Amino acid sequence: MRIIEIIANKRDGIELSEEEIQYWITGLTNGEIPDYQSSSLLMAIVLNGMTDMETTHLTMAMMHSGDVMDLSTIEGIKVDKHSTGGVGDKTSLALGPMVASCGAKMAKMSGRGLGHTGGTIDKLESIPGFSVTLSQSDFISQVNRISLSIVGQTGTLVPADKILYALRDVTGTVPSIPLIASSIMSKKLAAGANTILLDVKYGDGAFMQTPVQAEKLAKAMIAIGELSQRDTRAMITDMNQPLGFAIGNALEVKEAIATLKGNGPQDFTELCYQAGTIMLVQAKVCTDRADARKRLEDSIASGAAFEKFKEFVAAQGGDIDCIDHPEKLPKSKNVTPLLNREEGYITSIKATQLGISAMKLGAGRQTKDDVINPAVGLLVYKKIGDYVNIDDVLVDIHHDSELSDEFIQDLSSSFTMANQPGQPVELIAKIL
Repeated sequence: MRIIEIIANKRDGIELSEEEIQYWITGLTNGEIPDYQSSSLLMAIVLNGMTDMETTHLTMAMMHSGDVMDLSTIEGIKVDKHSTGGVGDKTSLALGPMVASCGAKMAKMSGRGLGHTGGTIDKLESIPGFSVTLSQSDFISQVNRISLSIVGQTGTLVPADKILYALRDVTGTVPSIPLIASSIMSKKLAAGANTILLDVKYGDGAFMQTPVQAEKLAKAMIAIGELSQRDTRAMITDMNQPLGFAIGNALEVKEAIATLKGNGPQDFTELCYQAGTIMLVQAKVCTDRADARKRLEDSIASGAAFEKFKEFVAAQGGDIDCIDHPEKLPKSKNVTPLLNREEGYITSIKATQLGISAMKLGAGRQTKDDVINPAVGLLVYKKIGDYVNIDDVLVDIHHDSELSDEFIQDLSSSFTMANQPGQPVELIAKIL
């Protein structure tokens, strides 16, 4: 078998076999196949696509390119959830304790943020003392004991994906649904959970721009999950404005705490309820979604979800005094309000621009080596459809460094006003 023949087959639209795909991924990982040949094959995949079976073979080959977590010693069904990334998306911070307090086992490996989308691990690390690194035995023991653990991805998990991602980034081969789907699902399958819920986002602050594109990606990942004997479901959700109000690490932790106490933003709270109902059914804790919804609402009303969050934070070395008193979490040196200068209805919000602005403050990374400032970020008080008056506060800017005129202008331009309200935004477009 030769890589040039595999490239030619995909160039000519011939379906690749499991053996051909495995040969490529093995050679890619051990360095025997040079980057220029892998890049050529990636472009052929972008142009000619892959069948569901090819995409599954690619996913499994990538999954087995490194360590695969064995969670069989965790009692019961292990659930996991993945978001394709968005602005203000702190869902795992609230959702994990909610489903764990209802009896589901959530054993989750998460990543760090890069660019305008934040990472769950960075947000958790804004809690003083919190450790995102556990041995596999401690990880398993914690899930058995309290039903919840969230840790960082190990360097030996799916090394083929790291190589392919770097190649795709510099060869114009990022926008390919088979390549995106296999990248996401290889990591989810390697993490060892029995069930996967995918939150596939679309809009200004997401990679997929339309609900149709998001649904196509979701179906590709569901097909991989089903062919891999995993219960895989998906939500198609809007990201044309930030989720909740907070953008930035400690600010998002505070918002997750408020949500677990029943005082969170309506959109974020509803997303957690919708996702949680699916996960409790997947975990077979509940037989139907109505019962699951009630269980989740009760977990908030009784305080069980908040107590589970405290238990989770304490188990991983975090200072729970900061959870009881969120004002003790990292705070920026300055808070500057951005005042509205044009009366009217907000018809659109550039979520990506808001995310980039938060990144420039230090809440995100422009390169993978940048150091996160956990205290800085944005609190965005207005949503699409809101009527705003002159001098209403649109955003509170939490910052340590001086704000430039250009920064303020970019932030202001994130909001579009009109005399009449626009179309209402549907947070959850579809559940698959």
